[in-house]
Amino acid sequence: MTAAGERPATLEDVARAAGVSRSTASRVIAGTGFASTEARDRVVRAVDRLGYVPNAAARALVHGAGVRLAVAVTGTTSAVLDDPYVDRVVAAAARVGTPHGLGVALHWLPRRAPQALRQLAFDRGVCGIVLVNTTEPVLDAVPRSLRGRVVSIGIGSAAVPSFDVDNGGGATAVLRHLYATGRRRIAMVTGPRWLRCAGRSVRAYRHLVRDAGLPVRLVRGDFTATRGRAAAREVLDRWPDTDAIFAASDPTALGVIAGLRRRGVRVPGDVAVAGFDDIPLAELSTPALTTASHPVGRIAAAAAQAVLDRRPHPPATFFPSALVPRDSA
Repeated sequence: MTAAGERPATLEDVARAAGVSRSTASRVIAGTGFASTEARDRVVRAVDRLGYVPNAAARALVHGAGVRLAVAVTGTTSAVLDDPYVDRVVAAAARVGTPHGLGVALHWLPRRAPQALRQLAFDRGVCGIVLVNTTEPVLDAVPRSLRGRVVSIGIGSAAVPSFDVDNGGGATAVLRHLYATGRRRIAMVTGPRWLRCAGRSVRAYRHLVRDAGLPVRLVRGDFTATRGRAAAREVLDRWPDTDAIFAASDPTALGVIAGLRRRGVRVPGDVAVAGFDDIPLAELSTPALTTASHPVGRIAAAAAQAVLDRRPHPPATFFPSALVPRDSA
């Protein structure tokens, strides 16, 4: 129920609650024309409080034309948009949207400014949003007017259903493979600490090595090959007897292999290396990279379809990950 009663809130309700004219409220919501900062703030608060959904967005799924599905990616810098993982998410979302006449727009959400999400709530062309690299502050910043039109790839909440890979299960499969092949001094290069879903792999690593009575050797990573090269040097400097390195992403693992080679370390002869994601380059690298599967296309398609369905979904849906053994480990 809205403040206006049983019926959905209208533009007039928003204008009245914000103490502005209907035309001012319309300009703020449409993102066109002039309005003072104070008026904009009052309109934003009224929209959030009343749960107002702009008519164009509400009609988007009915008419299916001239609208967009937004893919909003959280990252420390806009360089996150260059990640091949993001390309795969956008491609999958486009395949889902095309039959409905929906385009896909890519947006960067600065990690320290998640309130930028509110701008999409007022974009008349956006019918729904797929969040990527979702954090708690982003979930907290989702306006009421977007609820029911937003899903997450990563963590979710009671109001935002999530879709993701079981990276804890995939990491466990890789680590068990390393142990089964005789590796006993296994280091891990993690994902970004601020990305909570990346912690599932770290928990799997800690659980396995401690149960096996092995030493915990964690090095910070960020999913990039550049950090992987640096992490390889750090592992060798801190623990020269390391015989395996598990990286939380394939690009990081490929960087680890490059870093080891620069130090004259043979892979897998001296140190086995494994990653996570099974990107196309994993099979083509030398040696071919042992990794775990990550059905990015299926996950992103399910997330995009959930936006279009606009019906209740389980709070969290996980897709399985399986070991992909190759030559590097």
